Amino acid sequence: MPAFTFEKISPPVRRAPAAATPEKPRSVISQVIERIAERRASRAVQVERAMRQDDKPVE
Repeated sequence: MPAFTFEKISPPVRRAPAAATPEKPRSVISQVIERIAERRASRAVQVERAMRQDDKPVE
């Protein structure tokens, strides 16, 4: 008979992730830059669509 035994130690209990911190309100500069970027992106899409339509052969 062995002189000692090993106990099975269970892993530590995982805690729930910390509650999500509320996002900070964005600064005015960030909002302006976001608006400019959105307009530029939408304009680029419109130009690309126009170029595709110009490339189509007329039947």
